[in-house]
Amino acid sequence: MSLTAISRPDQSWPQRPGPRPRTTTVNPHEQLDQNAPHDLQDRLVSQVLTLPGVMLGESWISVPGSRAFLLDASVSKGGPEAFFGPTTEFAHIHPAHDGSLHAKLPAADAEKIMAAGWGEPHPMAARHGPPINNVMLYGPRDEAELATLLAILRRSYDFGLGSVEA
Repeated sequence: MSLTAISRPDQSWPQRPGPRPRTTTVNPHEQLDQNAPHDLQDRLVSQVLTLPGVMLGESWISVPGSRAFLLDASVSKGGPEAFFGPTTEFAHIHPAHDGSLHAKLPAADAEKIMAAGWGEPHPMAARHGPPINNVMLYGPRDEAELATLLAILRRSYDFGLGSVEA
C-alpha cells in the first residue's frame, strides 16, 4: 500500500465499525481501550514517512514518547491552522501503549471524519468551539482501519502542504 497513492478528494469516509473507544477527557488526551497493535502503529509510521518532505521528530505539544510527523520547511505552505504550535508538526502518534494520533485537518474534513467514528475533538479544541480541526484519531485495529487512517493522514499532510483549503 503506497501512501502517496492514497487520496480521498471526494472527502467521503467509511463508517468505523463498532463503538468508539474510551478516551480521557482531559490532557493528556489518550485512547484507553481498542488500542492499535504495535505492528500496525509501526507500519503507519513507516508509510507516513514515505511522503515527500516528511520527517519524524519529537512532538512539540504531545506527551513524551510521542512521535511527530514534521514537514520540511521547504514544502510546508499551509497556514498556521495546519500545524501544532510554531512548528511544522501536522500530526503525531502517541506512545505504543496508546497508539492513537492527533492530526490537524481542514474543518470540513474533521467534521466528516468524526461523524464517521474515526476520531473526536481534542478536549482543548472543543472548549474553543467551531471550527474544530485538532482531531484525535483512534489507532488502527486492522488492515482496513490502517488504510483509512493513512488516507486521513494524507489529508492532514495535504493541509500542511497548503494544497487543501481550511
